Formats: sequence, C-alpha cells, structure tokens
Amino acid sequence: MAVDKIWVIAESFGGKPLPITLELISKARELATTVEAFTWGGDTAELAAALGAHGASRAYTTGDLAGALPGVPVAAALAAQIQSGNAPDAILVPTTYDGRDIAGRLSAAIDRPVLTNIVGLALDGGALVSEHGIFGGSEILRARFSGDGPGIFVIRAKSFAAEESGGAPAEVMTVDVPDTGAAGAAVINQRHVEERSGPKLDEAAVVVSGGRGLGEAGNYQLIEQLAKLLNAAPGASRAIVDAGWVPYSYQVGQTGKTVKPTVYLAAGISGATQHMVGMKGSKNIIAINKDQEAPIFSIADLGIVGDVHKVLPKLIEALQARG
Repeated sequence: MAVDKIWVIAESFGGKPLPITLELISKARELATTVEAFTWGGDTAELAAALGAHGASRAYTTGDLAGALPGVPVAAALAAQIQSGNAPDAILVPTTYDGRDIAGRLSAAIDRPVLTNIVGLALDGGALVSEHGIFGGSEILRARFSGDGPGIFVIRAKSFAAEESGGAPAEVMTVDVPDTGAAGAAVINQRHVEERSGPKLDEAAVVVSGGRGLGEAGNYQLIEQLAKLLNAAPGASRAIVDAGWVPYSYQVGQTGKTVKPTVYLAAGISGATQHMVGMKGSKNIIAINKDQEAPIFSIADLGIVGDVHKVLPKLIEALQARG
C-alpha cells in the first residue's frame, strides 16, 4: 500500500533539474499516491515540464531568493508549510551541499530526525523503509521512522533510475518564505564553475579512473588521454585526490561521487571498500592492476593483471590506430 504524499527537494542548475532530482521524483512515484516537488529560484516555470514528466503533479517554489544561500529560506518555507497542516508523509532530499543544509535546518525547525546515506527505499506495511550501506557498502541496514510527522530521507545519487511517466507539466505554486532574520543574511557573491571537457563524471556512460598505482601525478595524463579517446569522464580514487594530483570533483567513492556508467575502467586502483561503494553499480567493470590479489578484481567483469604504465599506453595506441 502506497503512502499518501511525498515531497521531493528539487534542485536545478541552468534551468534544468539536477539528475538526482529526477531520480528521486521517479522513485517517489512508485511509493506514493501524490508526488510534489519543493524548489527555489526564478526558473521554476522552466522546470515544470521535466518535473511533471517524471511524476510530480505540483511544484512549490519560494521564487527567486535574491542570491541568498538556499538552506535557511527553503527550510523555513518547508517548515511553515508543514506547521500550517500541509504536510507530506515523507520528504526526499538529495545528498548535495544544499540538500544536506536544508535537511539539517528543517529537522531542527520541526523537531524531526533525519535518516542519511540512503541507497534504497521500499514500502513495508504502508510505511517507508530506508536502506543504508554500512561497512563500506558490504552490508545493508534497514530503518524506518516512528512517531508522527514527515520523515526526512537524505538519499545518495544514482540510487534510483530517472524514468519518465508521461505526466503533464507540474502545477507551479509560490509559497511564502518567513522572516529568517540574521540567519538568512548570507548571500552568494560569486559562483565558480569548474572548466571541463567531455561528459560530467556522475552522468558519463564511460568512466576511466586512476589510483595510486599510477605512481606520480604526471602519469594521470594517461587517464585523461584514454578518457578523451573513449569520450569518457576521468575519475580518481581518494588517495590521489588527497595527494593533490587531481581536484576533489574527480573523486569516486563513499566520500566522493557515486557513478553507475555502462563501463567503468579502474587503472592502478586496489579497490578499498570506500572506493568500491561509489562505483560497484557500474554495468561493466574493467580493472587493471599488477597485484592479482587486489580487491578490485573481486567485482571486476574483466581483470587485467599488469603494469598500468605498460597497459594504458598500448590501449591508447590501439584506440588511436582505429581512428
């Protein structure tokens, strides 16, 4: 039996919903009779078609926040709606910087706990049950809320598939933002969008990642060269991100990005559980490592026991020869 109503915190960028927004709306459609989005910014009308196509019948919006950080005003608007009697059974929140900020502030405002690091949701006896990867994703813990009030569920990206349902554009409804005083005074003065070429890491069909087995920072250019030839996104293990070889935005794993590409190639990555939890859902996993006992081989569909400094140049050469 489905729950009555679920709200999804719907983030967007450049007039388009983030992929995780559509993933959460698609999943909510399976779990609830009514799915509604809760968003902010001056571009909600542009989002309505995509939100509706994935299952949201209505989109509440705070409107343009005039450069304010969204955490304080959006959480305040959510709390005001809930306290006025317009409360859903559950609120699904993306594991993003703004999503986590909103979830924490909303939890304090309505005095309800938060469940985080969720990788699955299901119905059990008319109640939502969340699934959490623990011990590096090797075990699944299940939890549910008790008591009254909406449950706040913070969910990892790529936990669900984004699938259209053919729905009409969501009805847009503007909600009031209460006075937040000094707490809402912070504003965004500048945004920096990191330059990149090729597909985004968390959206790419092919990901080529490098690890400490590359030996030194200069050898990461092998990963970038191979990724370019495959129209792939370059990724990295935490070890080389911490070493300063590549930016944090390249990191795949428990404390980085979760990816589920068609092909994931791991070069010189041993396969710590924290890394594998971020990529083990990939459809096809190829591992290159000179240590035949490396844990990454336990989940690889194709394993190459060899030196990445020899294997990668040969692979690059073969691809270049094919044009």
